[in-house]
Amino acid sequence: MRESTMMTVNGLTAVEGKGQSKGKVYFVGAGPGDPDLITIKGRRLLDGADTVIYAGSLVNTALLEGVRAALYDSASMALDDLVALMESETSLGKIVVRLHTGDTAFYSAITEQIERLATLGIDSETVPGVSSLSAALATLGQEFTIPEVSQTVIITRRAGRTPVPEKESLAALASHGASMAIFLSVSMIESIVGELRAGYGEDTPVAVIEKASWPQERILRGTLADIASKVREAGVTKTAIILVGESLRASIGGCGKESRLYDKDFRHGYRK
Repeated sequence: MRESTMMTVNGLTAVEGKGQSKGKVYFVGAGPGDPDLITIKGRRLLDGADTVIYAGSLVNTALLEGVRAALYDSASMALDDLVALMESETSLGKIVVRLHTGDTAFYSAITEQIERLATLGIDSETVPGVSSLSAALATLGQEFTIPEVSQTVIITRRAGRTPVPEKESLAALASHGASMAIFLSVSMIESIVGELRAGYGEDTPVAVIEKASWPQERILRGTLADIASKVREAGVTKTAIILVGESLRASIGGCGKESRLYDKDFRHGYRK
């Protein structure tokens, strides 16, 4: 068995063995766009990394200002290219930050990267980020779960070049009437509206937030009856999230519902 010891590289953990050192890959959620919305841990990793591979088509490059690491834009890279670069860098004992937009929990395509790295025996760690969903709702000034209105949030996308399981079609999900966040689909807004009508009424509120938290952020509000035309007229075709549901009334006049949590008659362990 090869002897190994822990070592510190720029304040981050790597492994050193006989005759070689082995780096590590950190998958970091960059947040929705505002450079202040990266986590403290994510910022520390960026500042201490030897190599940063960032999603250049989506990540705000303001996050990379002052970073001393070697920078690689992954916009034109395929999976094999990414893995080969990470393998090469970690074999030299380098700390690699793979910077993804938003949060890594969904639609980040990190799973195939992690699986390839595991096959190669390369250690990795995932650091969550702030989702564009959180940023969009903060922009609207509301939460997405309102007592007695909606206590369920469905996060999904419409089938495009990447398929979606048939049982997860928008029409099927719309039957629940829950609050819904639709990613990566605004270019298909007409088809989306058509499918959502299977479960929501024409007057159901809809909000489309383009580039949430960026300086270029735009908010389009309407209902299922008119949101498609508003999106088309505004020329929004990408980098936008679609929010649907009765809970959106909270930021356009209110829902008139209050949580039991702060009701003066609601008793719990901290309030008798």
